Amino acid sequence: MKKKTKKWVITFIILDSLAIICLFLFYGPFTFIKDFLVTNAMSTMSHKYIARTFYTDSMIAEVMNRNKVIDGEENTDTSVIKIGEIKEQTTYSSIYEEQILKKDKDNDLYKIITIEEDSYKAFLAVIYDPSRVELVSSSNRGKQKIDEIAEENGAVIAINASGYTYGANRTKIPTGAFIMDGNLVSNGGTTGYGGGIVAFNNEHKMVLTKEEPEKAIKKYNLIDGMEFGPFLIVNGKIANIKGDGGWGKAQRTAIAQRQDGIVLMLVSDGRQYSNGILGMSMKQMANLLLRYGAYNAANLDGGNSSIMFANNKYISTPSLQEGEGGRHLPNAWIVK
Repeated sequence: MKKKTKKWVITFIILDSLAIICLFLFYGPFTFIKDFLVTNAMSTMSHKYIARTFYTDSMIAEVMNRNKVIDGEENTDTSVIKIGEIKEQTTYSSIYEEQILKKDKDNDLYKIITIEEDSYKAFLAVIYDPSRVELVSSSNRGKQKIDEIAEENGAVIAINASGYTYGANRTKIPTGAFIMDGNLVSNGGTTGYGGGIVAFNNEHKMVLTKEEPEKAIKKYNLIDGMEFGPFLIVNGKIANIKGDGGWGKAQRTAIAQRQDGIVLMLVSDGRQYSNGILGMSMKQMANLLLRYGAYNAANLDGGNSSIMFANNKYISTPSLQEGEGGRHLPNAWIVK
């Protein structure tokens, strides 16, 4: 056999082998690759085509059916939330309780815990006084970044909140209900992400409900709120999460409250594949919040929108999709 012919034979053997390996990984009996690709692609606004390139609609539906969050119809019971002075202890029930309750020196308002494990890096803001938590709007119709929103509102912490749709001149309009100062500012219809109203009432207690916005405002005396989901924890009970939850692993944002009134704001980095930071799944996020004592918790907008800004600096890694400083946002949860 001539050397040139031999090289071509070897090349074809290598290519055939790679094709067989790829077919096995993408369509074989092990579902990890398929589940990872489909759930990550289908949870984005603009990359669903990646999943549809490799799989039929029925295959995608099968994957999404075994990876999803089934949140219940139960509303929060605010009577069990007891807001009062948080006292430091000498002994703690767990290392997680110690991390929460042991305040940073010279800071009675909040602390930020950095968590690195299982292919994600997350930042948990612990806010001791829930009365300092507010939902604010971008003053430029969704064309402000988180640092601008924080500066304008005198916030020491700010995280992203609602998802959005585009209006005229590429302005960003919050999806679903948007409540400020006890009024329904806008209602862009259902978000399509499960969950429902994520709000705080006039007693600074977190309310998760699937009731209609106008009814919920009156029934629960809501002050600030938005519509998103899924709900991860309601009344201390974690949602029924099948597989990884169906959203893949990416940047995530969530807000929660403990029974002692402490508010938790969680933001994770993700999609930094060269660093091995894939991000968090819904299951990981729910389990982490439960570990830190969350009694009610909801997922907020994620992906390239996820961001935490505190003490005049970015705590999480901003997306570069819209330039330095992350995306322009329609609104934000802040701590003043």
